[in-house]
Amino acid sequence: MTEQSAPERHVFEYALVRVVPRVERGEQFNAGVVVYCRAKSYVGVRTHLDEAKLRALDPEADADGIRAALGAVERICEGGEAAGQAERDEAGRRFRWLIAPRSTVVQPGPVHTGLTADPEAEADRLLGLLVR
Repeated sequence: MTEQSAPERHVFEYALVRVVPRVERGEQFNAGVVVYCRAKSYVGVRTHLDEAKLRALDPEADADGIRAALGAVERICEGGEAAGQAERDEAGRRFRWLIAPRSTVVQPGPVHTGLTADPEAEADRLLGLLVR
């Protein structure tokens, strides 16, 4: 009988991406998750804008503008030419830039950690668990 070893798991960090339609009111909801795994040089994001939640908090909110801001987060995670100045940055620097506090309509939440064998699958799992 052969023993199967468990897949190697690595430390990862994640932060929720929150939408705060009216910053002065402080009401927010989750619209994405950014995942970073140093061991795999991985940074990725999954987003989902729930327009019903958005309209409940602010009927006048600019959904297209918020989608564009979420798209900017996605481009920075992907790197490459579309990421602008972040194009040359390694995954960890892009993650740290994305989780820096800001007072805009799209904001990062606090950073949490865990263990995973597959950071990309972890991003999908966290999106389903914490956003959708």
